[in-house]
Amino acid sequence: MAKNLGFKELLAIAIGGMVGGGIFTILGISVSMVGALAPFAIALGGVVAWFAAYAYVKLGLYYKDEGATYAFFKRTYPTSHMAASFIGWYTIFGYISTLALYAYTFSSYAISGFDFAQNEVIRKLLAIGIISIFALINLWSVKGMGRIEDIMVYAKLSILFVISLVLIYFAKVDLHTFMTMMHQDFQLTPVMNILMISSVTFVAYEGFQLVINAVNEMENPDTNIPRAIYSAIVLVALIYFIIALSAVLAISTDDLIQNKESALATGAGAIMGNLGQNLVIFGAILATSSAINGTLFGSSRQMARIADDGYLPHIISIRDNHIPKFAIIAMAMVASTLIAMGGLRLILEFGSITFLLVSLLMSIANFKIRKATNSSLVITLISIAGLLMGTVLILYYEFQTNPEQLLFIAVMYAVLTLGAWGYAHINKIERILK
Repeated sequence: MAKNLGFKELLAIAIGGMVGGGIFTILGISVSMVGALAPFAIALGGVVAWFAAYAYVKLGLYYKDEGATYAFFKRTYPTSHMAASFIGWYTIFGYISTLALYAYTFSSYAISGFDFAQNEVIRKLLAIGIISIFALINLWSVKGMGRIEDIMVYAKLSILFVISLVLIYFAKVDLHTFMTMMHQDFQLTPVMNILMISSVTFVAYEGFQLVINAVNEMENPDTNIPRAIYSAIVLVALIYFIIALSAVLAISTDDLIQNKESALATGAGAIMGNLGQNLVIFGAILATSSAINGTLFGSSRQMARIADDGYLPHIISIRDNHIPKFAIIAMAMVASTLIAMGGLRLILEFGSITFLLVSLLMSIANFKIRKATNSSLVITLISIAGLLMGTVLILYYEFQTNPEQLLFIAVMYAVLTLGAWGYAHINKIERILK
């Protein structure tokens, strides 16, 4: 198999998978709960992501399996076919839900300057259209996908950097005033709120594990897997911190809370006029595009791997020149269906809880074989404790802010559990017959 992906492409896939619509949606929530401490709370989410990544890196180097999350759990607990089916279904649907939200966020920003910006039909059709475009790109060529991802990721990082510089230059709050605000917020803000924001922010760091899905197509995995994942998390945490800090300095707290995901565009528009607003919109379009591309690439490999083992329809496992074409098509179709149905924000919350829970299970799996993976006991235990706390906190946040949404998430889990149970049962029968 040709090794088309080097460190630069892998770093782009990881950053592209992480820097999607998350940074545009978490600012308002963060500021409303922790005020001027928002940049630090968001960066703290990167620490949670680093501990989650530790298990993925160790297991990825040990197994070198493109199935990543699913394959690691299945191979660590080889006799538990039911557990393998469950984690496979949960993980894939988590990816599909974030893929749908990235596309929806793309369309929201893409038509934001037009009179029909609030037209749901046009917004959904455009979202389905952008998923179709990137599905075709992924069906076309691995190398082509990698090069396009390179261009989009580094372009969007440049634009986000420029936006941050502009906001800092036109800041309404000087550093001395900001330090005073931070001191006041630190005294008034419960530590629980800061930790809660770091947990909610975890969804904005989801995507680093997509690197491992490309293990069969990468150069020197022993070096490039840890380099790409750890580098990406540090860079993304720094990017989020700078963007959040510049937004707090330049945009009023009321505007950040009121405008939510459009706060950056509104703030830049107030400072620089249409040029600033369009720059943010273009940055958001690039951010969501690269996230769609990277997520579709990595998660389709994992989906094909699950189908290989009989926990999804066999047709999904079929590859053409090592490209899992039917998995790519299936993910695009299901994500498009979710967009057409609506309720994407509810699905996003399901995705964020799912990835925290799955990361916790990965840390537990790494603990089980820590000697084989040569993992630090201290770091592994800290990872388990931190991810468990994060999962509890995000559930508590959902219960506090939207109990109906938590009920919806419970129903989603019930449906997925039924599907996973059904395929695990079919798989067991087929094994007996063989």
